[in-house]
Amino acid sequence: MDSELFHPRSQELPNQARESSISPIVRRPSNGHGPLPPRIRRRNRLITSCLECRRRKLKCNKSHPCSNCTKFVRDCVFLAPALDPASQLKLAEIKEKMGSLERTLEDDVARRGRSSSIASIGGLQMSGLSESSDDEPAGPEDEKDLEPTPLAFTDAAYYEDADDDLLDLGVQIGKMRLTERVGGFVRPKFSQEIAYVLNRAEDANGDVRTEFTSPVQPGMTTQEVILPGNEFLTPSSSFFFAPEPQSASFMAYLPSKNVADRLMGHYWASVHQMCRVVHRPSFERQYRFLWRQVQSGIEPPTSFQALFLATMLSAVTSMSEGDVLLQFGVEKKQLVDGFQTGSETALYRANFLRTTKLQTLQALVMYLIPLCRREVTRSHSALCGAAIRLAECMGLHRDGTHYSLEPVEVHVRRIIWYQLCFLDIRTCESTGPRPQIHREDFDTQFPLNVNDEDLESANPPIVDSEKWTDMTMSRLRFEINEMHRFLWMERPRLERKKTTLTAVLSKVQQFINGLDKRFMPMFDKETPVHNMALITYKLLTLRMHVMVLHRYSSNHNRKMPERLRKILLTSGVQQVECAIMIETAPSLRPWSWYCGALHQYHTALLLLSELYATDVRYHEDRIWTCLDYVFEINAQLPRIEKSRLILREVIQKTEIYQSLRRVRAPKELEEHMAETVVSKMRTLSPEMPTAPVASGTGNLQRSAEYRLFNPNIADHAYYAPPHGIHPVPTASTTSPQGSDANGQDFGGQGASLGSSTSPGDLDIDWNEWDKLFPPDLKLNDLVPLPDFQFSTHFHPIPM
Repeated sequence: MDSELFHPRSQELPNQARESSISPIVRRPSNGHGPLPPRIRRRNRLITSCLECRRRKLKCNKSHPCSNCTKFVRDCVFLAPALDPASQLKLAEIKEKMGSLERTLEDDVARRGRSSSIASIGGLQMSGLSESSDDEPAGPEDEKDLEPTPLAFTDAAYYEDADDDLLDLGVQIGKMRLTERVGGFVRPKFSQEIAYVLNRAEDANGDVRTEFTSPVQPGMTTQEVILPGNEFLTPSSSFFFAPEPQSASFMAYLPSKNVADRLMGHYWASVHQMCRVVHRPSFERQYRFLWRQVQSGIEPPTSFQALFLATMLSAVTSMSEGDVLLQFGVEKKQLVDGFQTGSETALYRANFLRTTKLQTLQALVMYLIPLCRREVTRSHSALCGAAIRLAECMGLHRDGTHYSLEPVEVHVRRIIWYQLCFLDIRTCESTGPRPQIHREDFDTQFPLNVNDEDLESANPPIVDSEKWTDMTMSRLRFEINEMHRFLWMERPRLERKKTTLTAVLSKVQQFINGLDKRFMPMFDKETPVHNMALITYKLLTLRMHVMVLHRYSSNHNRKMPERLRKILLTSGVQQVECAIMIETAPSLRPWSWYCGALHQYHTALLLLSELYATDVRYHEDRIWTCLDYVFEINAQLPRIEKSRLILREVIQKTEIYQSLRRVRAPKELEEHMAETVVSKMRTLSPEMPTAPVASGTGNLQRSAEYRLFNPNIADHAYYAPPHGIHPVPTASTTSPQGSDANGQDFGGQGASLGSSTSPGDLDIDWNEWDKLFPPDLKLNDLVPLPDFQFSTHFHPIPM
């Protein structure tokens, strides 16, 4: 009796049985984790009607032919006699597989629809990123044989006798700073590669070769080579591990209200538009309340103490030394050091390593922004990594809408998270090895493109505004930064043949086209902040294509076609011109302090090497105008002499840094070097004496190695700046082959590293490429550039 109650017999449920037989497809839950569906029950009735009557649902008299087929002159066909049991079982199995396939397709459609709806909220769906990588078309056949260079690596190892007291800032060459990472990749033999390029070009021209027996120029000391620049700010070691880094109270670091008000005004004008971290109306209320507490003798909360002092630090950092001295009567370094120490002390007292307060994390991000600009060390990267982990522990990688928060708090959480995303990419470029944040690990939406005041209205907006707002510049940077993250993750997939070059380039161009459509109508060229946003947009999008293409630039075995090289150089010179424009244009001066975080001038090395080592040169005058500014060299010198001076300085300074930093070269690189040296020796004349070559490590400073070492200079990372270059086809001027404006010859045929007229040498699907970049496309059709005038000491060639 009881068993019948809990286990009813099937004959007692005729309706359920009938429904099961009529609806054979039972859907699983859309998440795919529900119980397996019951076995589909099929009646397998005997079919006696002819096929034509059955298809038309007519009554068949079962004659041969039947009356209906005879009347309408149709072919009367009957099924064969009943199948044997084995055939019936096979037919049932086929039907079961068809049903399973139908359910799988339904689940797949539901899953894609759900992911698409999630990605589209708040603007997360970006052109080129929403498509599944499984839907990518197969790449061209000539992509299958491409291999990454053996001279550049993502990861680095060091010898134990390295100097840990050394700042890992690298060396300063003009306005460019070089470390062991060039273009985001470790290059243990970088100085040897440059020496090879220089010596090979000198041999081709018949010049007297310069042997680098000593890496140090007369009068140059090691400490002078590795000195940090004026913009360098590093976190204090006591910030983490000292029991009490500072015992002074908040009042010891609090400026007068007059000074604080002027600094806050400068913060809103120069920092807030570029690096937004706070909601302005909320912060201003807290700022006024802070001074009321101070006047009442009450110490403000430690979390807001840290945020306030970090805001003061950002404001002072964004000012020039002359402005600080003029307005406050003290040196800028004195104010910066005081506010930095005060910020670190306040963060320590706020227990930032174990906090759950959003304001404390907000203060930490505000503190990191002025530190992580042009000069970034591993200590910056470690602190940024700690901030990312703290943010994840506080749930900032999940959108605030999941927690039913107020619109202002949701907005602030999104801003903080995407500032951390930018700091993640910036520190990764300088110290490696790869971004810590992955796209699939968070679902935080982009902050809405709305004004701060709108979030406190009775009906706060839930969609982006189509006009310029307080948030537009930051939102633009956040979206481009996520595309950079996508390209960081795509480069290993390109190496593993999981995607194709054409597919990645298509996604990049789709993304840029989407940004153009949304943001270009917002810009007003008569407004300086709009011009700054437009130049920043151009500078950051110019990075994208080289992040993909630089691996194939000037490859020794697969040389880049001239049409692609022309695009690369055109984009490179525009990128450097944009960075120089930000630093020199008077209308952009309020935001020029942050240019170092956007561009580090590594592209100038690419331009110089292409001019020096190749015969066909594009935009030569424009490039040299940029090189004179970047490397701070006398513009009146002959160009061939300037090139050699710059390259020799790169060789000498990078070799000094490598000897101090003690980067360990991988075994594969040493083996590749040995094979290359042997190959080079076999090509020497019979009269030249040869020497045995060891396969292990040796003295890297010997001039013999410079003469014999012939690396695969066809390497993406040597020519790769840490930021990509957006190739933009444009009409360009080509200098006469083998000559420059001073009648000097930069190189001969033997020195050519990038010239090739064979499009088949590279893994490019040129049909797809012409769709992305039509041959008749003009530069201004892609990224219109406002007609800025540079400062008096810099005069670029008109674009």
